[in-house]
Amino acid sequence: MSAYARVAVARRTGHPDDCHIHVRDNGAVLHDLFPPGIQHALDLAGIFVFATAGALLAVRKNFDVFGICVLALVTALGGGLFRDLVIGAVPPAAFGELSFFVTPLVAAAIVFFLHPEVQRINRAINVFDAAGLALFCVTGTTKAYEFGLGLTASAALGLATAVGGGVLRDVLVNEVPSLLRDREMYAVPAIVGASMVAVFIGFEVLNPVTTGLAIVTTFLLRILAIRYHWRAPLAWNRRSAVAEEP
Repeated sequence: MSAYARVAVARRTGHPDDCHIHVRDNGAVLHDLFPPGIQHALDLAGIFVFATAGALLAVRKNFDVFGICVLALVTALGGGLFRDLVIGAVPPAAFGELSFFVTPLVAAAIVFFLHPEVQRINRAINVFDAAGLALFCVTGTTKAYEFGLGLTASAALGLATAVGGGVLRDVLVNEVPSLLRDREMYAVPAIVGASMVAVFIGFEVLNPVTTGLAIVTTFLLRILAIRYHWRAPLAWNRRSAVAEEP
């Protein structure tokens, strides 16, 4: 029986010995969906891209090397750190795995020395950022469910995993978080992906195929939003009555 199936059985039976299966099997559901090596590589890729985006913003704000490193770390690890603290997965993965902590620093170093070249490949950065967003919203939702949260709460925490680092980044540079001014539908694709995973879990059909479907859907929504400048609706009649504030 897969780890996911054992979690589902424990939820239905409420057996005292089974109620903590999801805690003992932390990460087992994700390992059922992806081999550990692939899962780790995807995590590092997402962390690297998010860290690069944070470091580039620090350069644009004229931060020094310390500020660049801090913003890279916060952007890359903030969402996952928040998720792990909420669900009680301590120490958080960001501190339990050295590569998770070192990868943002590597990205910060690359941006520090090569930021003009990095900015020239901004379109590629957006593609990888969309991939990281898709992966993190899906894995965040799954991990939250493993630790006993309900489906709605798990989806909300999946969203927080995907966008939490960006919110902290924007607050640190004194900007309105992009989550609240979703100019190119950054949060909406993550909401869709996390909700899809929650629905798949609810119907007990979460498997590599449905997980891949949620990841691809989130990724494509984000890419299309960038390409066609989609955004969430403003308040009714706001656009026609008053110009949008910068």
